[in-house]
Amino acid sequence: MKETRYFYVPDASGREELPEEEALHAVRVLRLKEDDEVMLMDGSGTFYKAKVTMAIGKHCFYTISETMPQERIWQGHLHLAIAPTKMMERMEWLVEKATEVGIDEISFLDCAFSERRSIKLPRIEKIVISAVKQSRKPWMPQLNEMQGFKKFIDCHQTGRRYIAHCYQEVPRLYLFDELRKSDEQDALVLVGPEGDFSIDEVNYAIERGFVSVDLGKSRLRTETAGLTAVMMMQLST
Repeated sequence: MKETRYFYVPDASGREELPEEEALHAVRVLRLKEDDEVMLMDGSGTFYKAKVTMAIGKHCFYTISETMPQERIWQGHLHLAIAPTKMMERMEWLVEKATEVGIDEISFLDCAFSERRSIKLPRIEKIVISAVKQSRKPWMPQLNEMQGFKKFIDCHQTGRRYIAHCYQEVPRLYLFDELRKSDEQDALVLVGPEGDFSIDEVNYAIERGFVSVDLGKSRLRTETAGLTAVMMMQLST
């Protein structure tokens, strides 16, 4: 049985042609042809069964045969805010795996001890699209440009909010326990850079309603901590 091919097509129901990059893959790599069946994903909760009507050069046209609204497999809005690592490959790995596990929003923080002050969001978006197709996720995670730590904190003043850090002198609760004991479904977790948040940043967040937490007894690298936080959010919903 031939494997069903998935393509990311924003506003799939309002168009009849794959986006150029998806079309190139369909035509030149997969060598799809007229009457081949494909599955389209709009990133907003709907899959579409479709049939190729023409595939040539940089173009792949289709007609939709069935609209398939999807049900969410987790509750609430799950948001990870993390300081990117100096080696961007590690952050790209995190974004890919977090998408596969399931996340609604990812933000990038510029912190006092950050080793990276900028990111290339279009490249990260491509990784997310690939992960969404591979893991068959109906919703595309929202990606946000890097933002200064204090500005980010000031913009997020409601809901369940947690800051994960390693300062022994600051009381911390276990994130998973805190997530599970709350009836609220939305959650935002902050993870710092390799050198952790500064103590001033931790205190700034706590003073504005963020809960001080740890991710367990092991000391984790930034990308591992980020994925651990995502897993905890998922398992607690």
